[in-house]
Amino acid sequence: MNQASTEATGDPRLRQGAAYALAAYTFWGFAPIYFVWVNFAAPLEILAHRVVWSVPLLACLITLARQWSAVRLLTPRQLGLLGVSSVLLSVNWLTFIYAIHQARITETSLGYFINPLVSIVLGALFLGERLRPLQWLAAGAAAVGVASELIALGQLPWLGLTLAFSFGFYGLLRKQLQIPSSVGLGVETLMVVPLAIAYLAYGGSADILPARESSQVLMLGLGGLVTVTPLVWFAAAAVRMPLTLLSFFQYLAPSLSLLLAVFVYAEPIASVRWLSFALIWMGLAVFSVDGLRQRRGRN
Repeated sequence: MNQASTEATGDPRLRQGAAYALAAYTFWGFAPIYFVWVNFAAPLEILAHRVVWSVPLLACLITLARQWSAVRLLTPRQLGLLGVSSVLLSVNWLTFIYAIHQARITETSLGYFINPLVSIVLGALFLGERLRPLQWLAAGAAAVGVASELIALGQLPWLGLTLAFSFGFYGLLRKQLQIPSSVGLGVETLMVVPLAIAYLAYGGSADILPARESSQVLMLGLGGLVTVTPLVWFAAAAVRMPLTLLSFFQYLAPSLSLLLAVFVYAEPIASVRWLSFALIWMGLAVFSVDGLRQRRGRN
């Protein structure tokens, strides 16, 4: 048994962290089911409800965690960065909802598989982090996978790339902030909630949005729980286990989403996309092996 496995099975906190991480990423993997369920509404309306209903839940979470002092201590620079990250997060959420609305769950899976590799490249470009040879190989395999779709289909998987790069830049900004995840997400949603409320109010008054039955409003309101619940589990995992171990769970969510797309929603997948997935999976395998080697070298 390797050292990482020994740690995960021998330390109760690590076992708890692994359980929380498994819950969070499994939830995210099955999240498309919810957005298919509410596809009676347009993507912008779903996003607006998601933002509005997330705010009170996040306020409760910050209260329970006694983190309002962290909110009050935010500097103007931090608030400015949170303003930018709130835009990136909104773009990511809207793209994800739109992709599912268009029955393109496989492309969301593609995007979130690419995301870890995008993140290491962004770290090298903007944070001066040096990429090891195996990391370059992993990023190169993903790039070839994306290029194969461009060559074979004549178009880029723009939904997947938007998800990968918006969340990659989001993570880049949040890495520099070093603030609790619930505080950051709470402030980010609070910054865009006026726009969400204005959209719902204007859309309703101008008959742009249809009148919703109370059951439909409740269904859309559950978007707040869909947002906050996995965040709570993820935060609980992050304080109980090293990020190097936590990162291995992130592949679970896009894997489950891909299985949903293929076996539940029967999405057609072009053969070249399987080549793209194979190259990206190869890159992720190389990336994971390199991470394990570095972790063992530090121990």
